[in-house]
Amino acid sequence: MFCIPKAAVLHGKSVGFAAQKSRFRIVKAQLSLFKRIIFTN
Repeated sequence: MFCIPKAAVLHGKSVGFAAQKSRFRIVKAQLSLFKRIIFTN
């Protein structure tokens, strides 16, 4: 019984980490695009 909540917590953590990682990638992409716009103008 105790291994089920533990697995759920680990799964939740990994999902949260993946979401953070993708969000960070989106922010990085937006920043590079923003820099490109600034430097080309």
